[in-house]
Amino acid sequence: MRAYEDLDFMRSADARSLRVLAELTEPQFRLRQHGIEDTIVFFGSARIPAPDEAEQRPETAALARYYADARELSRRLTRWNLDGETERRFMVCSGGGPGIMEAVSRGAADAEGESVTFGIDIPHEPALNPYVSADLAFVFHYFFTRKFWFAYNAKAIIFFPGGFGTMDEMMEVMTLIQTGRVHKELGILLYGTDFWRSVIDFEALVRHGVISQADLDCFEFVDDVDEAEARLRTFLDENYGPTLVEDQVSGAAGVGDD
Repeated sequence: MRAYEDLDFMRSADARSLRVLAELTEPQFRLRQHGIEDTIVFFGSARIPAPDEAEQRPETAALARYYADARELSRRLTRWNLDGETERRFMVCSGGGPGIMEAVSRGAADAEGESVTFGIDIPHEPALNPYVSADLAFVFHYFFTRKFWFAYNAKAIIFFPGGFGTMDEMMEVMTLIQTGRVHKELGILLYGTDFWRSVIDFEALVRHGVISQADLDCFEFVDDVDEAEARLRTFLDENYGPTLVEDQVSGAAGVGDD
């Protein structure tokens, strides 16, 4: 039996490096097959319900509007690409689970388009929601390989309200920017000013001297779909539009490429 056909070996601790390598290379292979190099990544809580399900989830019912907003923003951005209003193809991307992730997949489907999905296999929630695009859906075992793929092709990231997972992803991206590990222009929006200012006191971090005032320049707050769409489209047009020469944007994945 060939070593790579031995499932007991492939699932063993000794083959962990091979599994990690597979999670790094298989998405690259499949994304290249589909010609996908640019994504707009949405992060947000898996616990936020759709408006029509809010009564069943009283603990997060007040956040249901964010599901509707994420769905509509995803629909508009998908339609923007399908209508050929941009030379590059910016695919919406999410973690593929419930909540805000489901809203993103659903919005792309509303526009009769596709979305990229980077799911994760964890015990307490389904890996993928029913609205994902099957050919572009990936399920990871390792969080760090999943995070790599979220960041690698991203040209813009929008953070909807969320908990530990969303904040973990936010802080990792901001750390990469702060430390100069992102070698590309990356637009970052925090959707829901009141929510984010209530759960993270960014200005206090500056006052205590643990970050600089300039670190706050890497993101902007937005509060509605119109504003978010306008800022994202303007950012992407200005930084990745057809007027840029190819060598400025080719290979622009640029997350720790060295």
